[in-house]
Amino acid sequence: FEFFFGDIIQRAEQAIEGGVFPERISQGSSGSYFVKDSKGKILGVFKPKSEEPYGHLNPKWTKYFHKLCCPCCFGRGCLIPNQGYLSEVAASLVDTRLGLGVVPKTKAVYLVSETFHYNTIDRAKSRGKKYALEMVPKVGRHFHRVGLPPKLGSFQLFVEGYHEADYWLRRFEAEPLPENIRKQLQSQFERLVILDYVIRNTDRGNDNWLIKYEKPGEGEGEKAIQIAAIDNGLAFPFKHPDEWRAYPFHWACLPQAKVPFSQETRELVLSRLSDMNFVQDLCEDLYELFMADKGFDKTMFERQMSVMRGQILNLSQALKDNKTPIQLVQMPRVVVERRRTGGQGRVVTLGTAFTQTFHCKRPFFSSW
Repeated sequence: FEFFFGDIIQRAEQAIEGGVFPERISQGSSGSYFVKDSKGKILGVFKPKSEEPYGHLNPKWTKYFHKLCCPCCFGRGCLIPNQGYLSEVAASLVDTRLGLGVVPKTKAVYLVSETFHYNTIDRAKSRGKKYALEMVPKVGRHFHRVGLPPKLGSFQLFVEGYHEADYWLRRFEAEPLPENIRKQLQSQFERLVILDYVIRNTDRGNDNWLIKYEKPGEGEGEKAIQIAAIDNGLAFPFKHPDEWRAYPFHWACLPQAKVPFSQETRELVLSRLSDMNFVQDLCEDLYELFMADKGFDKTMFERQMSVMRGQILNLSQALKDNKTPIQLVQMPRVVVERRRTGGQGRVVTLGTAFTQTFHCKRPFFSSW
């Protein structure tokens, strides 16, 4: 997979050098781009860290006025700002470790393109260096970089043939699926539920998960229905939402959420989620990912993992008790913290024991 992903990025870079630039996506509150190959085929979606909803180079003015005019509602108080690109990559990691297969593969990469949003100074420097290189080549050769600075962000592979979930769900209401296809949809839906619950996604509407449906006989694959969970940049909170909004899972209102988790789903994930060694390994993998960010804070990361461990604990119990997804989201919210042990001076060591606590404070607007 690493080789395949590297090949995709190389094709994208070659296309940019050849003048096929990434195209900004009009939807959403951040700068995100369709990245193409030299023939114009979309390879993936790139979301630069600096152009996230509250990033300093976000090209969407709505968030700027949001911050300026309504600072009391600025951002999501349960999330670490400007960490969306890591959340996207981490969601892909969790999806892989649990064997869910609903998140398109996502990695953190560097890309540069003149269609990205840069400030005036960066563009002026780039023009100046290019001019110097043309006019005085001996001087220009000493520049560390001539073009615009590369941007760090998440790169998610593009999935073809998918529509927004709302589109297909409405169709399925009017034209009910055959029983075997309905079971496939239910199985895929349960995997989406598990992903969102574990990472505590705060932004899952029915417009940011996708469904691909091929009627029997039309497709070449074994599965007639597949789900793709995109837009995972607002997950991994350091506390449960407890201020104004609850950020509910909108899939909890669907009929599929009233069906108990299937035996297939329990067999897929329960043994892993119930294994504290697996959970600790997952936390360590996420640590390796998150610590690469310049703004990494170990204390805040531990709080994020405490929320995730609590979600995993609830999910494991719900699977054992044969609960439904809607019953799962109604369970008391739990935080599982690593217990602190003794240390020398100001150094505090985190042990291998854990403390479970219930999070009782609820958001002002909450339907759960």
